[in-house]
Amino acid sequence: MAIDHDLAPPPSVPAPADPGRSSGPLSDRFTEILRHDVPASIVVFLVALPLSLGIAIASGAPVAAGLIAAVIGGIVAGTLGGSVLQVSGPAAGLTVVVAETINQFGWRTTCFIVFAAGVLQILLGLSRVARAALAVAPVVVHAMLAGIGITIALQQIHVLLGGSSHSSAWRNITELPGQLLSLHGGGTLIGAVVIAIMLGWKYLPARVRAVPGPLVAVLVGTVLSLVLPLNAERIVLNGSLFDAIGLPALPSGDWSGLALAVLTIALIASVESLLSAVAVDKMHSRKRTDFDRELIGQGSANVLSGLLGGLPVTGVIVRSATNVQAGAHSRASAILHGVWLLVFSVALVSVVEQIPKAALAGLLIVIGTQLVKLAHIKLARRTGDLLVYAVTVLGVVFLNLLEGVLIGLGLAFGLLLWRVVRVTVRAEQVPGTQRWLFAIDGSATFLALPKLSAQFAKIPPGADVTVEMTVDFLDHAAFEAIEEFARQQVNSGGSVDFVEIGGARMAHAGAQPPARSFARSVWDDILGPWRRDERHENPVAAGVAAYHRSHAHVVRPHLDELRDQQDPDSFFLTCSDSRIVPNVITNSGPGDLFTVRNVGNLAPAEGDASVEAALVFALEQLNVRSIVVCGHSSCGAMKALHTGAEVPGVDAWLAHARPSLERYRAGHPVAAAAQEAGFGEVDQLAMVNVAVQLELLHRHPAVRKAIAERGVTVSGLFFDIASARVVEVTENGIAHIDDAGHQHTPELV
Repeated sequence: MAIDHDLAPPPSVPAPADPGRSSGPLSDRFTEILRHDVPASIVVFLVALPLSLGIAIASGAPVAAGLIAAVIGGIVAGTLGGSVLQVSGPAAGLTVVVAETINQFGWRTTCFIVFAAGVLQILLGLSRVARAALAVAPVVVHAMLAGIGITIALQQIHVLLGGSSHSSAWRNITELPGQLLSLHGGGTLIGAVVIAIMLGWKYLPARVRAVPGPLVAVLVGTVLSLVLPLNAERIVLNGSLFDAIGLPALPSGDWSGLALAVLTIALIASVESLLSAVAVDKMHSRKRTDFDRELIGQGSANVLSGLLGGLPVTGVIVRSATNVQAGAHSRASAILHGVWLLVFSVALVSVVEQIPKAALAGLLIVIGTQLVKLAHIKLARRTGDLLVYAVTVLGVVFLNLLEGVLIGLGLAFGLLLWRVVRVTVRAEQVPGTQRWLFAIDGSATFLALPKLSAQFAKIPPGADVTVEMTVDFLDHAAFEAIEEFARQQVNSGGSVDFVEIGGARMAHAGAQPPARSFARSVWDDILGPWRRDERHENPVAAGVAAYHRSHAHVVRPHLDELRDQQDPDSFFLTCSDSRIVPNVITNSGPGDLFTVRNVGNLAPAEGDASVEAALVFALEQLNVRSIVVCGHSSCGAMKALHTGAEVPGVDAWLAHARPSLERYRAGHPVAAAAQEAGFGEVDQLAMVNVAVQLELLHRHPAVRKAIAERGVTVSGLFFDIASARVVEVTENGIAHIDDAGHQHTPELV
């Protein structure tokens, strides 16, 4: 068992070496490439081959242009790029814009545009602004890809039916009924078989899926076209890949249109590559992407691809994900996949020419429809961005890619502006009292004055008012309105108490220009006196004052319900270490945990009346529903136990932990799991100690009775201080607790 890769190892564990560079003896490095990268490169090559051919045909470019871009993307971008496991080549995301560019300027001038876009990418990478390309609303990117997918599917369905695609999506839709009446049976059958294989591939056994689905689909479609008398139209290549190489043509006019095309291809290729690199980084635990270097690598690949007559190159998530899943360890896999494509394109041209166009059309229809992801639509709906998604998709499909994206970005920015300046204001009388609560939440600007005035009018003159401000921005107009209201209430015999939870403060608003302020947290307001850079002479008193000022009114209603009796959910046994704050790491509130703390979080079978009394009281009087033992990293008790160091006043107590040390030295399975996850020896012992305490608790008569009669659960936790993550500890191993609260034991990626 192991911890998921997003759980950072302790500081004492050295970080993994850069997989993009040699480490250790050269023979070891060569062995690693042979064992991991070569097999992965073959799998990626088999996926990339049919996709590159299909994308070239969908773009209206020469078929060989897709192969040239795939070879250069693999070798050049793989060598120079900043992502060690990303695989680059021609991508479906640029199909629409390339087709429009070819239609407007011709193929050879398009090659020059690809070259110029590559130069622009290199300049962007050298200027170190790559991360700025990630500042695009994800909903617009998702919608852009969906619009591209719909456009590709609408184009290729005509090819599958035996016709030709049209220049606009509207024509592709309106001409579809007529195309259905005059479909070409042979090509339609081949395309349908390819689509069926692609859609059904994920349902086959894992051993079968080890072979790439796109390759099998195109291979089956090709075999059918050769065996059956279908008279299918096939791919045409004029010689080998070297014969297709040609220099770009310089443009002869329309410089503004040409500049726009260069900018469009450069930006879309850059954003797609960087977003793909971000996604790939989440799939492995190796070196993170250097985004500026990645742009330079992608730009270099596009410069060479444009010079040699290839399509634009971008990072491709499908090939990259395949690369990671196939077990690649370094950039050698991406480079080798380009080498295999080169060898195939030069030596096996006749094989490529046997592929029917309908097979690639079926492949592209599936790829296009898969760009429309239901998860993205559901996400847009949950986040209130469904309108942005829909408008962007329609713009990309029925206008063009650039206009659709610009419209989507404009709408997203307008929605963002509305959300940022929006403020919620409410005035209500506190039940059972004469006091009023006036709450302001959001950005208090002059735009909020009508709302403020309307809510102020609800409060009678002379009433006592609590003004609760959860405000991150407060301009002078809103400040004056609130201040004037407070002055009038006081003059009429009332009182006004300010509770300022947000970052923007009334005391600052009248003395300096308004600025957006970070919201103050519970740690800032309540625990601030303990911060190392804010030592107070009397930190407890300062903390109590901050609590009364900012949070007492928030927790008062909850505590009022508990004033006569407590009703905790869990008995929580943890270490006395000051760095462990149980309610914070369990996201629980006052009254939820019945907490017992001692050095080393021990539950001794005998010799400690305190733990015994608390445990029995919690089970039999409070009826807690769970028992939790929580250890932690860098535990001083475990360190003393592990090293045998004498700690005056503590040695007698640590004798209760001797069984944990013995079980650790005997090879406890929890220690093995912790070691595999990268934890040091002291932390391994701390986890074993939690497991041993769980065993002791399971043998306790009161616990056994509670489990049998009420289903009480007993569980273990380990808090890794360095990463601020919590791990589940069982009697046999450890598991990661994900953000949804599920425990699982993922493989170490």
